[in-house]
Amino acid sequence: MPSADHELPIALLKDQPALAPELLQAVSGIKPPECEHIGLGSDSFTDNYPTEYRADTVVILGEPKRPDLAIVVENQLRPDPRKRFVWPVYLSTLRARRECPVTLLVLCPDKATSAWCRMPIETGHEGWALRPWVLNLAEAPAITDVEKARALPELAILCTPANADGPHQREVLTAFAEALEVTDRDRGSKYHDYVRSKLSEAARDCLEEIMQADVYEWKSDFALKYIAEGKAESLFTVLKSHGFAIDDELRRRITACTDPQQLDIWTGRVAKAQTLGEIFD
Repeated sequence: MPSADHELPIALLKDQPALAPELLQAVSGIKPPECEHIGLGSDSFTDNYPTEYRADTVVILGEPKRPDLAIVVENQLRPDPRKRFVWPVYLSTLRARRECPVTLLVLCPDKATSAWCRMPIETGHEGWALRPWVLNLAEAPAITDVEKARALPELAILCTPANADGPHQREVLTAFAEALEVTDRDRGSKYHDYVRSKLSEAARDCLEEIMQADVYEWKSDFALKYIAEGKAESLFTVLKSHGFAIDDELRRRITACTDPQQLDIWTGRVAKAQTLGEIFD
């Protein structure tokens, strides 16, 4: 079963195909053609024989019927000698199908896998060697520009784990939070959980502080839900510290509240209250 480490970066690309040329330019220095249309292509390269060749994803730049460039994107978690035979198949088949330039972009989690993927693939024909463009996600560029994070949130999400403990931690995590702000609730929750699982305890604490800070006016459903969850946990802690018992019904009521302001009101009443009714009625 594919792991989250494999599936989440590919999901980001499928959610936002414009991420592919951005990453390609970052690792190759080559500026892809500027196209109004950037979309997904078929990732299946089946021929007339039983063998099926399937890439992780394919991004098409330009008009689908007359593309300017096609990018095959692979997320390679570890060396796999078989890929040195199938990657050239992906490119040659896609080039024949689309009749356009093609290139290969490989995402890797570490230096060793990146070095293996960068090795030229000699096809046997003189002068014909495939040299994949490779991005080591552990060295992904830091995204600290809030406007860029909001314009291309998938880029900020993909690059956050590598930079969350760097010298610009707060800026990186703020950009990540802003990226989630413009991402719909279901995807935002999925991406948040994935990135958070990659963060150190210090980075998680910093992200929590940013999301709960009053200086930011978060508006998305995901952000408000996340903030409410944090405030609910704080309310539970305050209630317990003042000796109030929390039964299942009260826990459900607090947990179900998605209004951060209401949670703040309840929390503010605790210090002077003698009964739960004075807090919640």
